[in-house]
Amino acid sequence: MQHATQHRIVVLGAGYAGAVAAGRLARRLRREDAAITLVNAEPHFVERVRMHQLAVGQDLAPRPLDEMFAGTGVDLRIATVTGVDVDRRAVAVTGPDGPGELAYDTLVYALGSTWNHQDVPGAAEHAHEIAGRPGALRLRARLAGLEAGRPVVVVGGGLTGLEAASEIAEARPDLDVALTASAGLGDWLSPRGRRHLRKVFGDLGVTVHENAQVTEVAADHVRTADGTRVPAEVTVWTTGFAVHPLARATTLEVTDSGRIVVDGTMRSVSHPDVYAVGDAALAAGPGGKPLRMSCASGVPSAWQAADAVAARLTGRKLPETTPRYFNQCISLGRRQGLIQYVTADDRAVRAALTGRFAALYKELVCKSAAWGVANPTLGVPTRRRPVVPATPEPAPAPAPAV
Repeated sequence: MQHATQHRIVVLGAGYAGAVAAGRLARRLRREDAAITLVNAEPHFVERVRMHQLAVGQDLAPRPLDEMFAGTGVDLRIATVTGVDVDRRAVAVTGPDGPGELAYDTLVYALGSTWNHQDVPGAAEHAHEIAGRPGALRLRARLAGLEAGRPVVVVGGGLTGLEAASEIAEARPDLDVALTASAGLGDWLSPRGRRHLRKVFGDLGVTVHENAQVTEVAADHVRTADGTRVPAEVTVWTTGFAVHPLARATTLEVTDSGRIVVDGTMRSVSHPDVYAVGDAALAAGPGGKPLRMSCASGVPSAWQAADAVAARLTGRKLPETTPRYFNQCISLGRRQGLIQYVTADDRAVRAALTGRFAALYKELVCKSAAWGVANPTLGVPTRRRPVVPATPEPAPAPAPAV
């Protein structure tokens, strides 16, 4: 039961970032002082980093959210978020019982992202996406019905494209799999990483079209900027992500792409009672470089936001860490992988792990990410602290006179 004096925290979205934030807050705050509500459209946690596996027919272990949050004190609401009024501090939702509204004192916005077809003609109509479970299942059904020898084109040479192309080629060696990249294949990787990537793609029989920007998608082909027609019975679009559009419809300060602008604690720069995590947030990493949309960014941003919310509510010191990167983990089918070590701001260094051991490493990372959702403090015992009366934060110093 919610008490009148409880601080109401509403978390929108139960992907990696939102689920971790909700669970971590529940382990930081006393239940009698804080009511934490987690809103998600699906009843199961989706391992988004495995959608390429789901698309080729592999079955993933079910992870019901009600089981993951059992006993934590988090109130799970299965509903679709239809609107956010940050001035009234209210969230509009539609669930099994119809439309409703949730009031909050603190909001954690983690609605994430979906695929970005970039308004390329024909992409929305003809291409498949694997940014979520529904899209991956549609592609799964399409690939299952595809006859041997038919062409499949993966558009996009980023991490998702590399994983999708190699997974499809390994699972269906009878198909003619190709990948189009707008730049060179793995051009951001170290020399060792690029060599391994080319070898694996060659062994799998993946045809690579480099420096090939796709400008049109049709039912049976894609066309590149130089006019080349690449046959495609199935097109898989992996050229990036677009954030959920709800934030753009609010009075929150957002970027042109709709990401919420936040400070170092993941708090909105325009609305101090709103925090944003994961793909929904534009947060600065080492050197002021924006964090990229990824699980590797989302989970640390969730830690940062949850710890900042808890610190402000309990009168403790704010976290001062900055999310950083350590490596990029790429699965290349089930038997090969590539672990590219990077600087704190995500630039490749010479060191890279390749081969079977890298595939096992990536699998361990995927399992650890899912385990981390159910164990958001990474197994470290924590003390639930009481919420203290709010004290006004000092006003920012006035800008010096020019």
